[in-house]
Amino acid sequence: MDVSDSEKKAARWAHDLFVLNVLFFHLLLTPATIMLGIGLKGLLVPLTASLAVIAYIYFRRQRDRRWFVAAHWRLAFKRCKLLLIGYALTGAILLLAELLTSGMQDTHMANILLTVITRIAIMPTLVLVMVTVVMEASAAALAGRGEVPDKIRDEFPPQG
Repeated sequence: MDVSDSEKKAARWAHDLFVLNVLFFHLLLTPATIMLGIGLKGLLVPLTASLAVIAYIYFRRQRDRRWFVAAHWRLAFKRCKLLLIGYALTGAILLLAELLTSGMQDTHMANILLTVITRIAIMPTLVLVMVTVVMEASAAALAGRGEVPDKIRDEFPPQG
């Protein structure tokens, strides 16, 4: 398959956008929010911003008419789904922590337990952030070479 340089650049942008999302909103803004002591509500800022980028990738994957570029946007969204799984696991653990501590009589113990569980709850998202960054770096290299993974090619065959 012959892929032009402009198509390679447009396909690579999908992966670069995902990596920028992860680096800025997860590895920079989230720790800053924690260090500033804003609290759990402060974590909604990077989460909301990241979800906005994921929504953009979702809608962009359906819009491009060039097969090679659209295939790479679809691949980037597959990685977004992994990140969304991490968000769901983190949210479930945070909800569990809230339920466990809401009925506790000793408020100091409840605060300690909530702090500990919050740190643990962030781990699924953090692990998936690291995994998806590596996967996206590999996918960006594929886009630069003009290649598409076989699995994407099978799920989304080229037209014509």
